[in-house]
Amino acid sequence: MQAIVFTNYGSPDVLQLKEVEKPVPKDNEVLVKVYAASLNPLDWHFMRGTPYIMRLDTGLLRPKNNGMGVDVAGRIEAIGNNVKEFQPGDEVFGVCNGAFAEYVCASERFLVKKPVNVTFEQAAAVPIAAFTALQGLRDQGLIQPGQKVLINGAAGGVGTFAVQIAKSLGAEVTGVCSTRNVAMVRSIGADHVIDYTQENFTRCRNTYDLIFDAVGNRSLLVWRRMLRPQGTFVIVGSQSKGRWLGALVRPLSGLLMSRFVSQSIKMFMATWSKKDLVTMHELLETGKVTPVIDRYYNLSEVTEAIRYLEEGHAQGKVIITC
Repeated sequence: MQAIVFTNYGSPDVLQLKEVEKPVPKDNEVLVKVYAASLNPLDWHFMRGTPYIMRLDTGLLRPKNNGMGVDVAGRIEAIGNNVKEFQPGDEVFGVCNGAFAEYVCASERFLVKKPVNVTFEQAAAVPIAAFTALQGLRDQGLIQPGQKVLINGAAGGVGTFAVQIAKSLGAEVTGVCSTRNVAMVRSIGADHVIDYTQENFTRCRNTYDLIFDAVGNRSLLVWRRMLRPQGTFVIVGSQSKGRWLGALVRPLSGLLMSRFVSQSIKMFMATWSKKDLVTMHELLETGKVTPVIDRYYNLSEVTEAIRYLEEGHAQGKVIITC
């Protein structure tokens, strides 16, 4: 079978499409024929090995895991001896390591059945971006019905899920995006859309109960002025390119600042969760969330796909088809 592999950190040029041995599921795993996977910023951070602090987990000089990709959707071909929930032929989506491949083994703990009303490509778009949006809004932001919520980066992979999830939880949502994305952000449910290229919204008098920042392009002091006295600011993205701490610099600054102000400034990293996959299954099945997909690439085009994602202008998710 074919899979994307890399043995050294670096630019997308380190990625190779190679013939590798088809995996065999362990007792608690299933073998999935991959139909689609999706890209996340997490993928190119692993590829480049930056910020360097992450190498304490991924490998100091070379990556411990040579596969690429986390989000996956496909059909089960075989199951391990202890698997109870799935059978061969089941259509599933979830998370695993090495999703940019024709076949992959995944734990049944991190898969759920694909709703019949969504495609494999739509299902593959969901996991990491939706985990980030759901856990950021619900667990960190403690979002409540009727609250005013602002989502910065509303047109991106995480942002498009955040808009729809916030609406499903009863919030009044304002999305911030560029001109070309205004209509799309409105179409997925935002009550108000701000075009940051036409309006300096940071100087307006509107304040919010919760600000969800998926971009990290403005200072924390600017956002504080837009928060209500007991409001919450959730950081899930940053444009910082520092090699040592990278995007961690900004949330660490926010954590320090939160000790001296009444507002709450939260930093977190999304975790893989079966429970949250079930939640997203329900939101997809009921039509409350519809994944937004920007572009499709095949397995041989992963290098080009990652270059595009790194530009930072994707509208929704970038999908790899297998």
